[in-house]
Amino acid sequence: MSNRLSPKPPVNPIVMGKIGSAYGIRGWLRVFSSTEDAESIFNYQPWFIQSKSGWQLVEIDSWKYHNQDLIIKVKGVDDRDAANLLTNGEIVVDSSQLPELDEGDYYWKDLIGCRVVTVTGYELGKIVDMMETGSNDVMVVKANLKDAFGVKERLVPFLTEQVVKRVDLSAQTIEVDWDPGF
Repeated sequence: MSNRLSPKPPVNPIVMGKIGSAYGIRGWLRVFSSTEDAESIFNYQPWFIQSKSGWQLVEIDSWKYHNQDLIIKVKGVDDRDAANLLTNGEIVVDSSQLPELDEGDYYWKDLIGCRVVTVTGYELGKIVDMMETGSNDVMVVKANLKDAFGVKERLVPFLTEQVVKRVDLSAQTIEVDWDPGF
């Protein structure tokens, strides 16, 4: 029994990737990172995965590239059977591990659920998802039930200045210059 404090389970969990299948017989595992640069996932520690008994800490001994795959060696996981127990686990960190963003940059998780309102005050709906296109991010806005234009969903580009005029995360509102009929 060690005296050092073990990291606390995440209070505001955010998924950073997923643990893939076992690799080899010595307990290595593939990792799928959802960070912009795959290996940035290692900048966010500690990792947790949700197990039947709650949060499980995943301590990484080492990692490396194998062909195109990222593979990790987890502390205390020394054979394929032990590795298989972690397979398909979502890699979760506490969002406090994420760096502070520059002004005008936002995490998608903070935008989802925000109301989107035009500069003229028309309520377009709520952001239910974000999509990445080659050139810019796009807000997937689920329209209100009684939308005057009969639209169920709008795709609004997240272009600061041209389209997005104001983001108020405390009020969960994003003001946009956008034609509600579009």
